[in-house]
Amino acid sequence: MHFRRRTFTRRLATPLALGAVGLVMAVVPAIASAKTDSNPVVGHVYLDDNTAVANTIAAFDRHADGSLTPLPGSPFNAGGAGTGSGLASQGAIQTTDDGRFLVAVDAGSNQVSVLRIKHDGSLKPVPGGVVSSGGSLPVSVTIHHDLVYVANAADGGSNYTGFRLGEQGSLTPIAGSTYALPDGSQPGDVFFNGDGTKVVGTRINSSLIDSFTVGHNGRLTAAPGSPFAAQGVGPFGSEFRPTNPDQLFVSNAHNGTALGTVSAFADAPDGVLSSIGSSPFADNQTAPCWVEISHDGQFLFTVNTASGTISRYSIAGDGALTLIGSTAVSQSGGVGAVDARLTPDGGTLYVNESRIASVAGFAVDGGTLTELQSSPTPLPAGATPAGIAVI
Repeated sequence: MHFRRRTFTRRLATPLALGAVGLVMAVVPAIASAKTDSNPVVGHVYLDDNTAVANTIAAFDRHADGSLTPLPGSPFNAGGAGTGSGLASQGAIQTTDDGRFLVAVDAGSNQVSVLRIKHDGSLKPVPGGVVSSGGSLPVSVTIHHDLVYVANAADGGSNYTGFRLGEQGSLTPIAGSTYALPDGSQPGDVFFNGDGTKVVGTRINSSLIDSFTVGHNGRLTAAPGSPFAAQGVGPFGSEFRPTNPDQLFVSNAHNGTALGTVSAFADAPDGVLSSIGSSPFADNQTAPCWVEISHDGQFLFTVNTASGTISRYSIAGDGALTLIGSTAVSQSGGVGAVDARLTPDGGTLYVNESRIASVAGFAVDGGTLTELQSSPTPLPAGATPAGIAVI
């Protein structure tokens, strides 16, 4: 939903009550056809394996109880190459608003791949669907309708580049859309707001936040004063509030041990960012990197990759955050947990545990997280996963 992030994955699907699973099955029989017992298939989970040489996508059936089972044929060939190591980014894989296509970065070959999502959740490469990312080391992608932006992170080719997504899944570069970044910036995330009028990007190494408005031609216009100074060291993950496209939240990952924070900004019509309340808000953990917000806009979760925890905040109407607490990611102390994504109904949060090449699952009850008994689920051999997408 997430329109990158946030799309049919983290942000576009209408929240459903957990009791409506039976209705979902009736409306989408193809998804549920794999199982008809008390634990039916209700959706799917995808991760960019970022495997060296030939990149693959791990795909799972998602069951009503939150458990995952590998889809037949998984992992699926992405068409490009991975790096075989972590990408230090948010949003390396996304699904389109209509759930028809999956877009993933191929960081090892400086490409982006588009795959069609079939009715059973399996993936099929789109003819001509592997294209140049428009730079070097693509690490993050964001989607709004037919508009796609990619963040490229390597020196000498670091930028944000835009594409149009065709009806059959082809990606066409938008002329004049590339926004070059200085060497050493290391962008960690690029992200649309909910109505597609704004894009932000984080520069981890230089502690800056890029803010843009989006024109009808798909090109970006930098906001007056952009890039803006972050409110901490190493701004990393970003997400706009699903219920308010003018409120932005950014994690600050590199403040030091137990000194992580999350910032809240108001995003003006021209893209100018201004601090909300007493932002930044303390996390009391180390390396808060990946950010996910509940679909009703009431709660924010941030994955603390060095602490092995997920911090939970409530979000006030004005965007101010109140820390509720932190939930441990149990396996291997959770250290190395990275990207996170909610299910369309908001009832389960899946976390990419890159260090152990697994996926953790948590039941969500408002601002409370409880790790599932079935968690974690292992990924294919050789995976060094980046990003996660859920439908």
